[in-house]
Amino acid sequence: MSGASTALEEALKSVEEAHYPAHSRVTVPASIQMVNIVGPRDEFLAILEKQLGADIHVRGNEITLGGTPEEVTAAAEVLTEMITITRTGQGLTNDAVERIVGMTHSPEGTRAAEVLMQNIISSRGKTIRPKTLNQKRYVDAIDEHTVVFGIGPAGTGKTYLAVAKAVQALQAKQVNRIILTRPAIEAGERLGFLPGTLNDKIDPYLRPLYDALHDMIDPESVPRLLTAGTIEVAPLAYMRGRTLNDAFIILDEAQNTSMEQMKMFLTRLGFNSKIVVTGDVTQVDLPSGTRSGLRMVPRILDGVQDIAFCTLTNHDVVRHKLVGRIVAAYDRFESTQPEKRADR
Repeated sequence: MSGASTALEEALKSVEEAHYPAHSRVTVPASIQMVNIVGPRDEFLAILEKQLGADIHVRGNEITLGGTPEEVTAAAEVLTEMITITRTGQGLTNDAVERIVGMTHSPEGTRAAEVLMQNIISSRGKTIRPKTLNQKRYVDAIDEHTVVFGIGPAGTGKTYLAVAKAVQALQAKQVNRIILTRPAIEAGERLGFLPGTLNDKIDPYLRPLYDALHDMIDPESVPRLLTAGTIEVAPLAYMRGRTLNDAFIILDEAQNTSMEQMKMFLTRLGFNSKIVVTGDVTQVDLPSGTRSGLRMVPRILDGVQDIAFCTLTNHDVVRHKLVGRIVAAYDRFESTQPEKRADR
């Protein structure tokens, strides 16, 4: 009976494959549960069929692909990457599968598994790693350059990954301290109008940096590290007049720096230090007539050795997928508007 059943299955496969100009089969190792590859209620396969166009069927531990040669090749590549990632014990999600599809056939030939398996740090059972190809480029640039600019919209991991690299450098004793700073200016508010002491006024501006730290370091250790000066979180104005040696320095929300402030900050760089500057040039909150230091700095420093500029886009948003759609919608809207003052 089993022989007849096998023959019937082979005949059905032959009939299915005859409908497509190309076909392929991917075998899932017995050590991997099929649900980890196809997803709950076959959700992962539905994503592949929708985005790649291939026809996909599962029998036992074998996945049969049909479609054009391009569709079949892409689907087989994505499934192979999914199997490689799953073998490490890392679970897949709908978002992860969509990112793997998006990384298929990347121009430089980077495999999705190389991106999604690149660990930065692990804390309390959570591993922080890049989730998109541009995020990997950003992380690699931080490793390879002394000064790195991460420019892109909200939710692309600019600050979060920079803090993760800073914590990694501190734990590896590559630096003696981490310095996190932001310009104390936001849309519609100024420090003088906020209640409380100076520290009370400043704290809301620096809270996102504290939040990132608490994700990566034991919360009980953070106050001790702050008290010892191993980690410093301060407004940008506190950087003036200093030379920062043996430090990993991050300037966040840099679109809200003036040209003078940007120059002041970059010239704080000392020996054995690294600087990462992050910001979104579409969200400038400076007073009218003040030029954004982040908007101007690529023109000034382009081509300077050991400085890298990394651009992230709405495709790199790793928050709720709706955030990426919102960013893309705003980009489309703003592209239809009269040209703004580019130097602001």
